[in-house]
Amino acid sequence: MQQFLRLFLFFFLISITKTEAQKRFSTFEIEAPQLQTKKKIWVYLPLNYEKSNKKYPVIYMHDAQNLFDAKASYAGEWNIDETLDSLKAKVIVIGIEHGNEKRIDELTPYKNEKRGGGNANAYLEFIVKTVKPHIDSTYRTKTNAKNTGIWGSSLGGLVSFYAALQYPEVFGKVGCFSPAFWINKKEIFQKMEDTPKFTTKIYLLCGDKEDSGAMVSDMKEMETLINSKRCECKKLNKSVIVKEGEHNEKLWRNAFAKAYLWLF
Repeated sequence: MQQFLRLFLFFFLISITKTEAQKRFSTFEIEAPQLQTKKKIWVYLPLNYEKSNKKYPVIYMHDAQNLFDAKASYAGEWNIDETLDSLKAKVIVIGIEHGNEKRIDELTPYKNEKRGGGNANAYLEFIVKTVKPHIDSTYRTKTNAKNTGIWGSSLGGLVSFYAALQYPEVFGKVGCFSPAFWINKKEIFQKMEDTPKFTTKIYLLCGDKEDSGAMVSDMKEMETLINSKRCECKKLNKSVIVKEGEHNEKLWRNAFAKAYLWLF
């Protein structure tokens, strides 16, 4: 009942137009030597952060332009700040802006013959070795893997999943929405196959209308592979297929609250 009331309040709040006074995020720029550029970082702090001495879990999210502010987004925002405020969530969110024309390069682990890309190792190294140390030294964070998540959709879902395989000691929780496994399907499935142990808590989600159903089958196939690496009894993964769900911000926005409550 309490969870239902939280979700009801969330949908009420996002119906209110966001004003400057209502904005609950800040931004800063940081050098990204691994990518030979500067990156804009968006920061959400939980309610009453300034009035407490508590330490908080952190979620690192991709495509920051689409998370907090409709004006910055390409096709609508996720309403991350309104959602977490409505839940009174005790979490910090760090959004990393995508590199526009370099987005596909940053968010794909392997080069695709037709689409290119394949620079996710450098992008994730930037998060792990540059962004995270800065965040941990600036804010009151819980720094261990159990309290550090990574989250994204589409290519962001793909790179989040890959991050769990590359840095299991850093990221203990993953939000994997509409993961674009297709772009690196052979390589990412082989990477998972070669992983001896998978301990990450992961929430997989897609809509049944995405990619003519191919995304659903890819996600189910990946979950089967995940389950081959650990006992399902541990209940460390959840898979959700949204009826009539399409590949867009509406799907991800509407799913975020439930996924957050399950992961954290």
